[in-house]
Amino acid sequence: MATIKDVARLAGVSVATVSRVINDSPKAS
Repeated sequence: MATIKDVARLAGVSVATVSRVINDSPKAS
């Protein structure tokens, strides 16, 4: 399981951006 930091680094975005996207996703578990 990738961490938010891993995802952020791979996607080239900030951790805050990744966190916001995850939190805004209606399908987020």
